[in-house]
Amino acid sequence: MAERSLLEMLDSPGLAGKTFLDVGSGSGLFSLAARRLGARVRSFDFDPGSVACTTELRRRHFPDDAGWTVEQGSVLEAGFLGRLGRHDIVYSWGVLHHTGKMWEALRNVAALVTPGGSLYIAIYNDQGRASRRWLKVKRLYNRLPGSLRWLVVLPALVRLWGPTFARDAVNLAPLRSWRAYAQASMRGMSPWRDVIDWVGGLPFEVARPEEIFDFYRDMGFQLTRMSTCAGGHGCNEYVFRRNS
Repeated sequence: MAERSLLEMLDSPGLAGKTFLDVGSGSGLFSLAARRLGARVRSFDFDPGSVACTTELRRRHFPDDAGWTVEQGSVLEAGFLGRLGRHDIVYSWGVLHHTGKMWEALRNVAALVTPGGSLYIAIYNDQGRASRRWLKVKRLYNRLPGSLRWLVVLPALVRLWGPTFARDAVNLAPLRSWRAYAQASMRGMSPWRDVIDWVGGLPFEVARPEEIFDFYRDMGFQLTRMSTCAGGHGCNEYVFRRNS
């Protein structure tokens, strides 16, 4: 599913001969997908655990492969970014809004795209007051000791999953959507981890689609594909082509 999602959003039959930079590789799932599709991959993440996970995926599937490198680094560190060069595809899904300096990070990744190349990003949707309420929830969750975080998680679980639980129950298939979530998600995330990520993930910044569009248009990028979360919470996905 990860491979299919890449090819669909990039409108490409394959990635052979392309260079793919995974900015904030996380588990390494999409670095693996890009390498399986034929791209030469460079992955980095700020978090040592994520670097270790991506490295383990590489060891299991592409051991001693010169076509896939993994390293630790920050999208906000100019010296590190200056050593990366430019790439045909720069990919950063759900990462840049967690840096604490989202617009700086958005500008930094633009410089890593070769002319004619693609930038594929996913950024939290700005829901206005609802987003500001979620920010308060996230701050409260992170201030609480671990033993009391259920006071935030339980209401959030009801808010995020309550309608789905009710629908499945009416259809005489209780928890069907919950059980099928990981298999149906191209991100490969469990439903419980997704709830914790949404409730506790800080820093947290958001943007309206038109803000992202205008920002990159002014930097010489053209929007080629977009997939939104229909005004709800979650990420809007964008693919831009660099004109020059």
